[in-house]
Amino acid sequence: MFENELQTRCAICGTGCLLGLVLVLAHLPLLLLIVPIAVLFLGLVADPEETHAVWYGMLNTLGIFDLSALTNEERLNYSDKRHYFWFGEVGMASMLAGVFAVPVGCFLAGRAEITLAFIGAAVLFLPLFVFLPKLIQRGLHADMDIVIEAFGKNEQVKKVFWSLFVAMAGLVLARVVDPMTAQQVVGIITGMGI
Repeated sequence: MFENELQTRCAICGTGCLLGLVLVLAHLPLLLLIVPIAVLFLGLVADPEETHAVWYGMLNTLGIFDLSALTNEERLNYSDKRHYFWFGEVGMASMLAGVFAVPVGCFLAGRAEITLAFIGAAVLFLPLFVFLPKLIQRGLHADMDIVIEAFGKNEQVKKVFWSLFVAMAGLVLARVVDPMTAQQVVGIITGMGI
């Protein structure tokens, strides 16, 4: 996998373009185009070894990354690219949590106003973002100590979690103090407002 650099770059850029097209055709908020633009940027600029590190981070979140399959030279090389590995972990944790949180948000949007639906989905997203990957790794008996020894502990997860938590707490507070302000902020975030 990823042996031909040109094919790897084309596959990543194609994925970014396809994802962007899906988001535009589904009439989703334009703010979500950040994700395909990041994927496209990664395909254009990233070194294939950095792409490998992102991929291994994604596999590690799913508990199916086997560090023993890498040679010592590859371990040293990828341990220098730990930020890409962590990016893969955070991205996959977000996707896993979003698989459950987005449908709940859509379900709640049909039954409550958009602010409450957004906050409810975010409240579900936050614990899933942290605990679902840990449950998967534990269920698959992944040896996390070896991975932590090679790549270090991912501090990015804490930063992303607390950033999202503070943003959601701010929305809840704004909802309680001034409901119109909260409605406008959620509308801007989701692309349905001014």
